[in-house]
Amino acid sequence: MFSRLSTIMFAGLVLILSSHSTWAATPEEPVWPTLKQTYFGDRTIQDEAEDILSLEAPKRAEDAAIVPLTIKSLKPQSQDNYIENIYIFIDNNPMPYSAKFHLSPELGNVDLSTRMRVDQYTYVRAVAEMNDGSLYMVSRFVKASGGCSAPAGKDAAAALARLGKMQLRMRQPSVGEPVQAQMIVSHPNYNGLQFDQKARKYIPAHYIDKMNISYNGQALITVDAGISMSEDPSIRFTFTPQEHGKLEAKVHDTKSQEFKIEKEI
Repeated sequence: MFSRLSTIMFAGLVLILSSHSTWAATPEEPVWPTLKQTYFGDRTIQDEAEDILSLEAPKRAEDAAIVPLTIKSLKPQSQDNYIENIYIFIDNNPMPYSAKFHLSPELGNVDLSTRMRVDQYTYVRAVAEMNDGSLYMVSRFVKASGGCSAPAGKDAAAALARLGKMQLRMRQPSVGEPVQAQMIVSHPNYNGLQFDQKARKYIPAHYIDKMNISYNGQALITVDAGISMSEDPSIRFTFTPQEHGKLEAKVHDTKSQEFKIEKEI
């Protein structure tokens, strides 16, 4: 079953596509005001919030199918004042609402990296929602094209053979010290826009829509993902283990397949 975010994303996609002809006719008209109204209504979003959040993205992507993004908090996070959610928008992608990262205060300072598909020249936005409900946004303009329809890097047989293989990478962690970790899952993340030249048809959508990373049963990061996430989804993050325990990552895809990996610390 699709996640609630997938349903919201689909509704947003219908809205975007219904207005596509208007935007195509007037390309100078910004997409963001419509997206903001769709997903946040009349809530105030503080733009250019460079004192709260940083977003690193290439000005020109080397590969539009795997565009790296890094998001960092610029103020200390505490139990009373922390970033609760980060929303990723890629304005000119077929489904602009690309991901939602739900963060636990146990994560500490936010330092996240992932990889996205970018379909055409566009603004990429990160909207931080604080635990008090206030919203802050940073954006970067990325020059890339064709990432959403680019064929997967592996052939179908190879992708199927490695489907769900997971890795948790990190240097030797120490209790009480920040450590950077990376979760990677092997998955073609077909988004329904790639064309199979041999079969002469589009490959049906089949992608990771949910990721959960926890430590000793306490959720650190929960991700609701859409079709913009790249092949072989990856999340790099920093956390501080306060005691010995188990780091666990679980993923779920749109065919209700689930995969997990764990690592003792």
